[in-house]
Amino acid sequence: MSAIDQTLKIHGLRSTFFRNQVLEIFHKSDYALSLSDIEDYLKEFDRITLYRTLKSFEEKGLIHKISDNTGITKYAACESACSEDHHHHQHVHFHCEMCLKSYCIDVAAVPNVVIPEGYKIFSKEMLLKGICKDCSHKK
Repeated sequence: MSAIDQTLKIHGLRSTFFRNQVLEIFHKSDYALSLSDIEDYLKEFDRITLYRTLKSFEEKGLIHKISDNTGITKYAACESACSEDHHHHQHVHFHCEMCLKSYCIDVAAVPNVVIPEGYKIFSKEMLLKGICKDCSHKK
C-alpha cells in the first residue's frame, strides 16, 4: 500500500485514482495551490469531481484553505496531526508579492491576541507579505 493510500485510509477516505492523483499534487508542492494550479497538473478531470475531492480533503483534515487577500482560494496540505474534528496548525501564511505564491511557514507559536470580553476565537490566521527566498535570490 502506498503512502498516499495509507493517508486516505487513515482519514477515512476510499482510495481512488483521482484522489491519489490530487493528493500527490499537494505532496509535491511546497506552496499553496489554487484551483487553476491543480487543474494545470491534471490531464483529464471532471470539475465537479475535483470540487468534491477538495471538499472531502478539507473536511477530513488533509488540506486547509489559505486566505492571502488575493481573492483566490488556495489550498495547502495539512500536517499529519490534523483530523476531521480539528486542524492543528501552528503556522503563519506568507504571500510573496513577486511570484504571488503563498506558503505555510512553521513558527514556534502564533502570537496570542487579547480580545474584548464576550468575543470568542474559533481560529487564528496570520498573513505575512513580502518576498520569498526564491524571489530574493532573483533580484
